Amino acid sequence: MSVDHAQLDRDHLWHPFTQQQDWVEEEPVMIERAEGTWLIDSGGRRYIDGVSSLWCNVHGHRHPGIDAVLRAQVDRVAHSTMLGLSHPGAAELAAELVEIAPPGLSRVFYSEAGATATEIALKMAFQFQQQRGGQHVRRTSFVHLRDAYHGDTIGSASVGGIDLFHATYRPLLFNTHMVEPGDAADLERVLSCHEEEIAALILEPLVQGAAGMLVHPPGYLREARELCDRYGVLLICDEVATGFGRTGTMFACEQEGVAPDLLCLGKGLTGGYLPLAATLATERIYEGFLGAPEQGRTFFHGHTYTGNPLACAAALANLEAFEQERTLERLQAKIELLGELLGPVAGMAEVTGVRRCGTMVGIDLGEHDPSLRLGHRVTLEARKRGAIIRPLTDVVVLMPPLAISETDLRRLVAITAESISAAHASAYSSSPPLAQAA
Repeated sequence: MSVDHAQLDRDHLWHPFTQQQDWVEEEPVMIERAEGTWLIDSGGRRYIDGVSSLWCNVHGHRHPGIDAVLRAQVDRVAHSTMLGLSHPGAAELAAELVEIAPPGLSRVFYSEAGATATEIALKMAFQFQQQRGGQHVRRTSFVHLRDAYHGDTIGSASVGGIDLFHATYRPLLFNTHMVEPGDAADLERVLSCHEEEIAALILEPLVQGAAGMLVHPPGYLREARELCDRYGVLLICDEVATGFGRTGTMFACEQEGVAPDLLCLGKGLTGGYLPLAATLATERIYEGFLGAPEQGRTFFHGHTYTGNPLACAAALANLEAFEQERTLERLQAKIELLGELLGPVAGMAEVTGVRRCGTMVGIDLGEHDPSLRLGHRVTLEARKRGAIIRPLTDVVVLMPPLAISETDLRRLVAITAESISAAHASAYSSSPPLAQAA
C-alpha cells in the first residue's frame, strides 16, 4: 500500500522557520537518500546540498568512516545518561576537543544544539560572576552585537538582535546591551559605561551567519578580546556556525589568535550526523563552580541526551576524518576557487553585494517588496536546476559541505547565478522593481 508522504506532511507537520500557510500550497521535496554532497528525493531527483543540510554536513552524506563507527556503537550502547555515569566516547571526545580548541579551554559540557550551547555559556558566565562574590555579583547583564543570532531558547534569544526572529518574544527576554558589529569604539563605549554590571560579551567570530553573512573587519575579534580583558568581562565565542572549517581554519578564533573564556560548538561537531553540541570553558571558570554540595555552587543544568554515546562516536569519527583526509589543507584551493567563481556573481545587475568568509557566502539581492519573496523564488529556481539552497530573506546563502568537489562547486555557483536571474525576471515580469538597495 503506497503512502502519500507529502500529504502526511501537509496534514501533520509544523516546519521550523516556515509560514505553513504558504508551505501547504507547494509540493514539498521529500529527501529519501543521500550520497556524498548530493541529496536524492523520493522521485529519484538529485540535488547538490548547497547549504550542508543547514550548515552542519562536513565530509558528505554516508561517509563510510562515520557510518562504520555508528554501526559499531549501536552494537554496544545507543544511550546512557551522564547524570551520575560516564562513557568512554564522551571522555575521549572531550579530550580531543580540548586538544584542537584555542588554548586555555580545558572543560567540556555537552548538550544537543547550538542554542543550548549558547544558553549554557550564558548561564555559566552569570553564575560564575555571582559566585565570585563582592562587586562581581552586580555583573548580571550581557553585551551582544546588532543582528546577532545565537539560537531560539529564551536566553539565547535574549542576546539576539534580529527583529524578524526575536521581536515577538521581547516581553519574555531579559535586557541586554547591543553594540554595532565590527565597531570596537562602540563596544568600548558600552563596556566603559556599564563596566561593573556586564558579565560577558557574546559574539560570532569573524562572520555573523544568520544576519546574512556579515563579515567583521580584520582585527575586530582581537580588539574585542582585549577590551573584555580590560573591563573584566568574559568573552563567549559562538562558533556553532563558524566552527569545524567553515572559515578556512578549524575555528574562526584561530585567525586572530583569540582564545575565549567560553566556546560554543554545534552543527559540524558530528559531521552533520546527529544532534550534539558542546560548551568549552577555561579551568578558571570550571574551578569557580567547585565546592561542598551545601555551598550551592553546582551548575544545575543538563539534558536527557547530554553526551549521547552515538553522537559522541560520530563526532570522534568526524574529527578523525578531518585528520586522515587532510580536510582543512585540501579546503584552501576550494576557498580560492569559490572566490573566483563569485566574482561574476557580484557583478550581476540583480546582486547588490557578495559577502564571504571561507566557505560561508551571502549573496545580497538588495531590498525588495517582502511579498515578492525574492529569496524564496531563487530557492525554487535552484531546485529546478538541481541544487538545494536557502535564503535569509533576500540574502541567498551558500555553505556547501567541505568535501564538495571543485566540479560540483562550479555547478553550484552556476546554478545559483542562473536561479537569481530567473527569479528576478519572474518577480518583475509584470511590475517594475520596488525599492532596490544601491
